[in-house]
Amino acid sequence: MQLNEMELNNIGDWPVVAKAVLVVLACGLVGYGWYHFVISPQVDRLAQAERKELELRQDFERKQHKAANLDGYRQQLAEMEESFGAMLRQLPDETEVASLLVDVSQTGLAAGLEFERFEPGKEAQKDFYAELPIRVRVNGRYHEFASFVSGLAGLPRIVTVHDIEIRGGGAARTTAGEPLSLGAIVKTYRYLDESTP
Repeated sequence: MQLNEMELNNIGDWPVVAKAVLVVLACGLVGYGWYHFVISPQVDRLAQAERKELELRQDFERKQHKAANLDGYRQQLAEMEESFGAMLRQLPDETEVASLLVDVSQTGLAAGLEFERFEPGKEAQKDFYAELPIRVRVNGRYHEFASFVSGLAGLPRIVTVHDIEIRGGGAARTTAGEPLSLGAIVKTYRYLDESTP
């Protein structure tokens, strides 16, 4: 049979090879349609589900790690609260600030320094504490300055030293025994409880 003699109405009379080609072509079209409309969306949903599973597994592992270390975290939190409480106790309350100012000035005098300036500034309120800056200018020698700063560090309350500036006695070059001038801002801190405005 010639190819132009084959009619769709008469498929039963087609040669076996032509029938086989038609069956393979029909199966290919059905297979493509099945994959495109049925399988492909399911493959996409499966990929999404696998990604979601991976995310959930990673989230689970993170939470499991935290849960396994929960006792350690609780102990660490208790230690931090205890340490924070100890630091808060180092901040003076309203009545102790005056005695702390006296301690700062006595520390300088005990180190052998001569105070040229001791000027408490305006208190600045922060989150849970207030910061009281004190501008100081003292005259002395290097080792006396070191004793003063060391003495401040040894006070039972928190005191920090900022903006340190050391100057010579006016000559271009100072000798070892020549007095120097140290200017700094010494900051003390006060705890603000809930009742403090």
